Amino acid sequence: MTLVLGVDSSTQSCKVVVVDSSTGAVVRTGRASHPDGTSVDPEAWWTALQAAIADAGGLDDIAAWAIGGQQHGMVALDADGRVIRDALLWNDTRSADAATALVAEFGAQELADRTGLVPVASFTISKVRWLRDNEPDNAARVAAIALPHDWLTWRLRGFGPEGASPRGPVLDELVTDRSDASGTGYWNPATGEYDRELFIAALGHDAVLPRVLGAHEPVTDAAGRLVGGGAGDNAAAALGLGAGPGDVVVSIGTSGTVFAVSETPSADASGIIAGFASADGHFLPLVCTLNAARVLDVTASLLGVDHDELSRLALAAPSGAAGLALVPYFEGERTPNLPDATATLSGMTLASTTRENLARAAVEGMLSGLGAGLDALRAEGVPLRRALLIGGGAQSEAVRAIAPEVLGIPVEVPASEEYVALGAARQAASVLAV
Repeated sequence: MTLVLGVDSSTQSCKVVVVDSSTGAVVRTGRASHPDGTSVDPEAWWTALQAAIADAGGLDDIAAWAIGGQQHGMVALDADGRVIRDALLWNDTRSADAATALVAEFGAQELADRTGLVPVASFTISKVRWLRDNEPDNAARVAAIALPHDWLTWRLRGFGPEGASPRGPVLDELVTDRSDASGTGYWNPATGEYDRELFIAALGHDAVLPRVLGAHEPVTDAAGRLVGGGAGDNAAAALGLGAGPGDVVVSIGTSGTVFAVSETPSADASGIIAGFASADGHFLPLVCTLNAARVLDVTASLLGVDHDELSRLALAAPSGAAGLALVPYFEGERTPNLPDATATLSGMTLASTTRENLARAAVEGMLSGLGAGLDALRAEGVPLRRALLIGGGAQSEAVRAIAPEVLGIPVEVPASEEYVALGAARQAASVLAV
């Protein structure tokens, strides 16, 4: 049995799966927590990665490995391979003004055409510009910029700070994959090249950027094991799910994520669709919504029931909830871009205002919000034939039953698994097969 190892280094924790490369069966698992916060010392990820690998039985019998991880975070390194400051994570919003400045300088359409993205606070280019504007001394020290999974791959391969790692601070050994590179805001998914002009405009000078590996292109670690390029979390999840062209993944977590596997790149100047690349050579246009599973949480709390009872109530009501409709913008919304919007409950009559109808309206309203993401992808010409429903909200019986009607396409609900780590393991298996 040939074993491969896959990692999901997420915002909250590090998960590891050890998989039989021939069958895909999970043999061992491990886990370790990450610290809270939107700005984190990457050494905490390194400590957690080592602990999670040890919890999963170590690397001694592993033939190949790969790391999937949270996108966009900025890991700034000096010439000695040392981290210059805490990494700004995707959810650190202090870079919002920097994003606005970049759009003003280059124009939304120009940026979308060159990178598939219109900068917002979460993207790496915005964080790099923030560093230049707010910490110029730190910006001047930058010799390389890596993403979280790039840096962890580099460290686990044996590279790192001068005097602290067996293979030394060889910055040219930083590698990434096209999916994570496509979330930086300075890489072109259509050409496969970094846009150095945009990067220099953000940082103020050039620096080493990770080499972008092909979908099945390996490197090696200090022990000679094959190593995949890794992937951003959504792209790794798509690999783990086995999603292909025509599939759209609808992830119902605290917020909602809708991303499709497409054969053509996207360049949406409105910024609604982020034109990411997939880890397998395709493209991964993605839409985010702010209001997802928490819509169900707040409704269940209001009704004084658990989620199982909320489902029972929703399924006892008719389609359309007898005219009761919830627009669930409890925290504003990103798709559509209505940051100051509030939720609205309408269609209330003596007949329609029942517990059952309110539960149904919450489920239909949440799914309609996610459906706006599917509509945006359709408007961009992305073919959608099947939805794969994942995340905590997908465990709701009512959500599973009502989703096909609201989303307008067939829906499948895969078993709950660690799909990011499984996708990384699948990538590791693919480099063994080359």
